Amino acid sequence: MSLTSYLYQITNYQIMTRISLFLLYSLGYLLLNNALFAQPNFSKETLEQRQLDFVNLGFGMFIHYGMPTFMEQDWSDPNAPLELFKSPKLNADQWAKAAKSANMSYGCLTTKHHSGFPIWNTKTTDYNVMNTPLHRDVVKEFTEAFRKNGLRVMLYYSILDMHQGIRPHTITKAHIQLIKDQLTELLTQYGEIDALVIDGWDAPWSRISYDDVPFDDIYHLVKSLQPKCLLMDLNSAKYPGDALFYTDIKSYEQGAGQFISKEHNKLPAMACLPLQQNWFWKKSFPTTAVKDVKELVEKFVIPYNNAYCNFMLNVAPNSDGQMDQNALEALKTIGTLYKKTPSYNALPSYQAPILDHNIANQVPSNSSWSEDMSIMDFANDDNFGSAWVSNPSAMGEVWYELDFERSKTFNTIVITEGKDNPATYTVTYLKDGKWYTLSTTPVVQGRIKIFRFDEVMGQKLRFSIQPKNKRAVLHEVGVYQERR
Repeated sequence: MSLTSYLYQITNYQIMTRISLFLLYSLGYLLLNNALFAQPNFSKETLEQRQLDFVNLGFGMFIHYGMPTFMEQDWSDPNAPLELFKSPKLNADQWAKAAKSANMSYGCLTTKHHSGFPIWNTKTTDYNVMNTPLHRDVVKEFTEAFRKNGLRVMLYYSILDMHQGIRPHTITKAHIQLIKDQLTELLTQYGEIDALVIDGWDAPWSRISYDDVPFDDIYHLVKSLQPKCLLMDLNSAKYPGDALFYTDIKSYEQGAGQFISKEHNKLPAMACLPLQQNWFWKKSFPTTAVKDVKELVEKFVIPYNNAYCNFMLNVAPNSDGQMDQNALEALKTIGTLYKKTPSYNALPSYQAPILDHNIANQVPSNSSWSEDMSIMDFANDDNFGSAWVSNPSAMGEVWYELDFERSKTFNTIVITEGKDNPATYTVTYLKDGKWYTLSTTPVVQGRIKIFRFDEVMGQKLRFSIQPKNKRAVLHEVGVYQERR
């Protein structure tokens, strides 16, 4: 063989090898990409079973631990020096044993609070626990200790992040990607996570909407990574308790004045409250009395369990990384008062969560004659505290209309009525200059009516309303194109 022929064969071999490697890499990338971003492998049955399991867990420990542990405020300086973070006696096993002493069944740890300090080994930012004097992955130690003690594991994560500038009116694509990357780390590095508690999102005080950071994208990412992981957003300050708006579990932060109705709740729910005076540890805690544990158990934990509600009691580790003696003693006393978690075989019937973008939000609206201070745009202003109210003196039909200005596809409508103002509705939509009637019957949950139907397309949506008590009251009308 000539030298020229030999070199020609070698060159061809190298080219073919590089092409093969490129094709293998491309195929691997596509498979990984599809695995991460395809429709998540979870079902209505899976979700309902996990919701039931969560309610039956009954009672667990919330653990607020992070940079605010070293400050006297629960919202720490978002640029606090990393040198502050020192917990020489950090012992997650002590936390777990303390939870077991109270007959708790799980723990939930704050992985990142609003100031934006992650307490796990993250690659997304240098501002994290691994660059502090502690230099330990707290999430890893927590998950391992609680599982070793036979307890389930949940994580808390704040969308609001003041260190990264993830706050109202500043959200960028890079911010959204950072959130996705951090959640991916939390849900791929620490084993099975039973639930993810989300905070700082679409609350009146955070003002980061589900459009600023798209809820459905985040929700489906979570389910694609861990199909059995529940996602619960602490959004009861805004959304009514009759339906699951943007959450798998209806969640109530009692310290913020959100209290569940023990008499009327029919949804899988969670309520939380701190044992101490604040969520994060303060220097006064060791010498300040904790809440009355007998009252906590008898007034909250047990009655809430009897109303399909899991109770999460926060206990804050101190700056050394351990729980104070008065908190440990209180938990042991709780263990003598709280003996048995719930054992529901099924939950009351309820509709699947509403997860998607509300295409009716802020679009032009029109109506029949209304009360002067309650005109049509109050029914689609993204505020459940305001309402459109029909005028009882109006002659003829009572109606309400949304104008999308261009054709939209949708398959779900949610109407939130006044508490004492139910009505029946005939729903029509305008397509290509012709009105069509939606043949669908709503599911009624309290004061909320949920219409789910096969996808239609329309430019306008009109509700002919038959009030039962003289006037119609619409607090919010939502329209959605759900992923199904």
